[in-house]
Amino acid sequence: MKCVIFCHAFSSCWNNGNAHFLRGVARELAALNHEIVVHEPVDGWSRLNALRDGGSVSLGEIPALFPGVSIRPYDRSLDLDDALDGADLVLVHEWNEPDLVKRVGRRRLAGGRFALLFHDTHHRAVTAPDELARFDLNGYDGVLAFGEVLRQIYLKLGWANRAFTWHEAADTTLYRPLPQITPERDLVWIGNWGDEERSAELRQYLIEPVGALGLEAVIYGVRYPSEALDAIAAAGIRYGGWLPAHRAPEAFAKARITVHVPRAPYARTLPGIPTIRMFEAMACGIPIVSAPWSDVETLFPEGTYLRVGSGAEMEQALRALLSDQPMAIAMAAQARECVLAHHTCRHRAEQLLQIAGRLGRPPRSATSAELEGASS
Repeated sequence: MKCVIFCHAFSSCWNNGNAHFLRGVARELAALNHEIVVHEPVDGWSRLNALRDGGSVSLGEIPALFPGVSIRPYDRSLDLDDALDGADLVLVHEWNEPDLVKRVGRRRLAGGRFALLFHDTHHRAVTAPDELARFDLNGYDGVLAFGEVLRQIYLKLGWANRAFTWHEAADTTLYRPLPQITPERDLVWIGNWGDEERSAELRQYLIEPVGALGLEAVIYGVRYPSEALDAIAAAGIRYGGWLPAHRAPEAFAKARITVHVPRAPYARTLPGIPTIRMFEAMACGIPIVSAPWSDVETLFPEGTYLRVGSGAEMEQALRALLSDQPMAIAMAAQARECVLAHHTCRHRAEQLLQIAGRLGRPPRSATSAELEGASS
């Protein structure tokens, strides 16, 4: 099978967590002997920001890390007929330009013999529905939504006839324990500031507890405003700037614990959707304490991480994990077992192939919504 993926950025993960998952799925599809071609814009904002942030070496390392995946940058002269030639399955991620989304759908309606899926990994369905409404999904066979609640929104609003729950997962070839590395600090957090979507939460559940405990910690990420950097410094935390995703396993290995701080839309209006770092940290075998979020789909059973409901509880949980090594080791091991059993990119690649097998036919008219849930 030939699978073609259109995404905003594959080579760059600068403020672009989608790349982590798409890279892992592409890797696994290639390992299953499928032909994988990824098209990304040469002037995408993630790539341009990565280059400005000194990421030319990091971007250059990506092709070798994903053998069997053909990465093809394109400009405004993209020949869509050539890009789609021979495709059996096409994925179009929702950070692409609306015009590209529409053009690919038109090719499908004009007789394209490929299954066509729209992939949504964001909260705009609830925070900026007008932005998503710009996308013309005529011709698309279905939507891949990274949470059941998001799948239901697509169907309820009539944006799609068929939608499938397709959670993100860990690329376990990359995200794995590195026992040869000795931890050298108490805590690491890898994540971006989040456009004011979790500013209060990061202060309450990360910066203030770490400062109160006097932990040796480092924060990696981008788009931190000056006031956030000042708060981080005042808490005695080192700020490490952008950390390319493929270097995250080493950062996890150098720390004893980490935390999960979801953005407000996921914690309040899109329950059941964790950040991708939850999957990745668990795969790396580092214990996790999570700020409030609702695991309504039971992705992670009891005992795989600690849940807290306040800053004071976060402080207590961090202290407990750091002082009780057997508990921390046992929890991290149980979390990694959960990921390996249910939440790897191989699991998602196989699920995608099952979905594609049901879509090998012309798209139907948008007359009646059809519930097409798929287990994660």
